[in-house]
Formats: sequence, C-alpha cells, structure tokens
Amino acid sequence: MKVKKMEAGLYCVNCKEEVDHEITYINSDMKSIKCLQCGRTKELKMDLKKEFYKEIVERIATKPKRVTKESKEGLGHLLFSLPVRTIKKPYRLLKDVNSSRKVMQTYKGKKNK
Repeated sequence: MKVKKMEAGLYCVNCKEEVDHEITYINSDMKSIKCLQCGRTKELKMDLKKEFYKEIVERIATKPKRVTKESKEGLGHLLFSLPVRTIKKPYRLLKDVNSSRKVMQTYKGKKNK
C-alpha cells in the first residue's frame, strides 16, 4: 500500500474560511483530511484489509498480461532478466508486505469518524 499526502486549499468549517489542508491517500482512496490551521481532522472510513487484498488480487490477476506484453516487446530481454527477477521477487514481495503492514499499523489505531 502506498501512502500519499497532498496539500489543497479547502473551506474549513471550524476556521470559517478557505485554508490549506493536508489530504492523505492510501493507494487511490482518501483516508483523512486535516486542516493545517486549526488541526481539525476528518477520518474517512476505509477497510485497510480489504484494500490490501484488492491490491494483491489485482497484481496477481494482471501478471500474465504484463509478462505477455514484455515478451512481445523483446523476448531476449525477458529471457535474460527472468532468472534475476525470479531471485529478487521474494525480497520485493517481503518489502511490499512489510510496508503494507506498517501502513495498516499506523492507521489501525485511529478511529473512523
């Protein structure tokens, strides 16, 4: 899972004016909006486990399509890089799982409002 933070000028109900807000996205879904002036935060409901499983299923389902595309672009490059990618894949998968677990731990304790 990827966490992305952006700033945007939004109207704050508490401040009663347009001020900068920090918007936090997990993957492509909005998780929270925080007013940078008064600190008021709005947490949006999100099932992190469901998001994690959706990401995994999408990656697995699109893998054959991606490999086919690579083979059409250059079979020689695919065959040359395949042994290295096969060795690196478990480490990349472990890295992705650990980063997703950190995101889930970070946002698990926060109450949805």
